[in-house]
Amino acid sequence: MARLPRFDVPGYTQHVIQRGNNRSIIFVGEEDYEFYLKKLGEACKKHQCDLHAYVLMTNHVHLLMTPHLKGGIGKVMQMLGRYYVQYFNHQHNRTGTLWEGRYKATVLDSKQYLLSCSRYIELNPVRADRVKHPADYPWSSYHYNALGVSNGLIKAHTVYTALGRGASSRQSAYRALFEQQIPEQTMDEIRAATNKAWVLGNERFLQQIEGLTQRQAQPKPRGGDKRSKKAKENNINRI
Repeated sequence: MARLPRFDVPGYTQHVIQRGNNRSIIFVGEEDYEFYLKKLGEACKKHQCDLHAYVLMTNHVHLLMTPHLKGGIGKVMQMLGRYYVQYFNHQHNRTGTLWEGRYKATVLDSKQYLLSCSRYIELNPVRADRVKHPADYPWSSYHYNALGVSNGLIKAHTVYTALGRGASSRQSAYRALFEQQIPEQTMDEIRAATNKAWVLGNERFLQQIEGLTQRQAQPKPRGGDKRSKKAKENNINRI
């Protein structure tokens, strides 16, 4: 079956995941993380993508980005991958592919999911039992978003800046979000949409993306339109 093209909608934020081939290690030493971040910054600048959040794990990365040009994210990942694979293979005396196929991505409704997705990304080291608190992990955007540590890679999203009138109030409000767990349902929605490359948002947002791309934003409900209509009627009757 032919692979569907990714959703390419400038101005809309996307959650991107890229994994090492067979979940193999893609970062060994500190210099690997630093080189990746350097090239990530260069690629985002060249191809006009704003980076809002990130985490670099030993065998995968999460990025939260908003492209401003058609094909922007794809070009960022292509440029980044080309430079980093060449560097990594030379640095660690290896050959061959490093990545597990194509990167995975979902377009998401920023108003509904941006802050949850940002937290999901920055809490990855905690879920992996690498650290007890996201502040203890050096290779993520938490230090900028929550603590105000200077980071030239990050461009604050308008949803983030709306958290407060000044930098300190925004950082305080952002830290407060981490005092509550992300609902399991929200985490499942983020995982499923990203891994399956579907759009993440409410019905109105899905229709908006479908109108821009002339593509189905989510898989059709099983059973076809008649059964889905009947199911909706049954759900209404239960309310």
